[in-house]
Amino acid sequence: MAHLTPQTAEIPLRRIDGTETTVGAFGGKTALVVNVASECGLTPQYAGLQTLYDEFKDRGLVVLGFPSNQFGAQEPGTNAQVATFCETRFGVTFPMFEKIDVNGPQRHPLYTALIGDGGDITWNFEKFLVSPDGTVQRFGPKVTPEDPQLRSAVESALA
Repeated sequence: MAHLTPQTAEIPLRRIDGTETTVGAFGGKTALVVNVASECGLTPQYAGLQTLYDEFKDRGLVVLGFPSNQFGAQEPGTNAQVATFCETRFGVTFPMFEKIDVNGPQRHPLYTALIGDGGDITWNFEKFLVSPDGTVQRFGPKVTPEDPQLRSAVESALA
């Protein structure tokens, strides 16, 4: 299990609308970090992610969506197109970020920290649950937001 350090807070992020922020802006919350794609067979998970966010945001959960075009070129659009798709198709209100690489030499520093020595991201919709203390739990792409294992982990992290 990976563990984020206080230095992780300094990692820069860019929201899908271009606004600059850092990982630290979400400090003190339980974060579900997900690499997403608009043209994937798993794309309907957006609805479950939004439901999870709606259900637990008042208790400190934030879902963070990171579009990536690294798996089957299933996120070909611009940031603006991705944002419009997410809002109109799935009513996404959780924070979305600019397209990034989650594997390879251009891997975003957040994903370097999340993965640790755990190996590459395998596909779209891989999930990392980060507790306020920096503890990281990893869930594969086919673990849906409705999966009892993930929901139990969220509940425990929020407790």
